[in-house]
Amino acid sequence: MSGDQDEDFQESLDTLVAISRAQPDRLNQVENEQKAFFDRMTATRETVTQILKDMVQEEESMGQMLADKEEERKLREKEMESLDEELSQLTAKSQMMDSELEALQSELEGLRSSDNELTVLQNEIEDDTTEVIPSAIHVAKLYSLITKIKWDYDTEPHILKGVHYGPDLVSPIHIDTSATSRRDIADQLWNFVSSEW
Repeated sequence: MSGDQDEDFQESLDTLVAISRAQPDRLNQVENEQKAFFDRMTATRETVTQILKDMVQEEESMGQMLADKEEERKLREKEMESLDEELSQLTAKSQMMDSELEALQSELEGLRSSDNELTVLQNEIEDDTTEVIPSAIHVAKLYSLITKIKWDYDTEPHILKGVHYGPDLVSPIHIDTSATSRRDIADQLWNFVSSEW
């Protein structure tokens, strides 16, 4: 108790003693009023204590909610960083694919140019040739020059036979056309042709 409360309490006791000597009924009334006052004070104290507990609990709840929100914000930041990194990787990959596409288009243009040059060369050979060469033999020789394949024409009609003279390796060719599709035959033969000019 503080000093002021002690003095108030002492004055109340002195007043009670004085009243009890002079008026016993008044003492009972004062005791009842004092009991009612203490009951109200106790109820008020309990109410205030409960309010304070509720406030502390609310503050703890708000603090936890703030901590949860901060954690959620950090997770969102990490997700955003991850998405930014993924976007950067995809952008780089897209740029690389664009470069590859440009290179392939350039290579295609080169192949078209080579095809045109071969056509011009074929036309010049046809124009410059003084003796008559049958078309099939001429085309076979042209293909032989391009593909570096020498065909064996003394075989059964359904057998393709020959030899490919590669830069480092000589490879025999033996394909049964009755058991192999035209596409597979074309794929096998194109595998022998070098794409380097």
